[in-house]
Amino acid sequence: MNALESTSTRPYLIRALYEWCTDNGFTPYVAVLVDETVQVPREYVKNGEIVLNISFDATSSLKLGNDFIEFKARFAGTAREIMVPVSRVIAIYARENGQGMAFPVPVAGAGDAEQTRSSPLSSVPAAPHEPEGKVVQLVPPEGAPNSAPAPDNDPPKPPSGPRPALKRVK
Repeated sequence: MNALESTSTRPYLIRALYEWCTDNGFTPYVAVLVDETVQVPREYVKNGEIVLNISFDATSSLKLGNDFIEFKARFAGTAREIMVPVSRVIAIYARENGQGMAFPVPVAGAGDAEQTRSSPLSSVPAAPHEPEGKVVQLVPPEGAPNSAPAPDNDPPKPPSGPRPALKRVK
């Protein structure tokens, strides 16, 4: 079997980075390019993408399979079934520090042939001939010039409502 006939490395890399996040106490997030094959709450989709918290605390029945990521999660207090084809995952990263991996994004081309374009999260554009699972760095190395847009100068708004409290249940 040659490299062209082998299975995708994407699900294996997703599982590895998920494990790395959980082993180090980080919160694993996945960025997903939404289309008709993705089962997520559409009201939370922005610009055709959704970011999902796939940590143990945020999900139940999480299955990181070779073809799909499946789990149950609550959105605004309502339980939802989530099903994401692995091919639609464009990044997995730790919420706390942004470290992770971005993948080439599948887009429909002429004749419905799959091509790739650069993920908005990646710093290196992906060419159509690059292999799936290309490693790109989400966080620039220390001392490197920052290519991110300048942050807003407006101060963050304080949260409204009462202060959250943690209740211990035995």
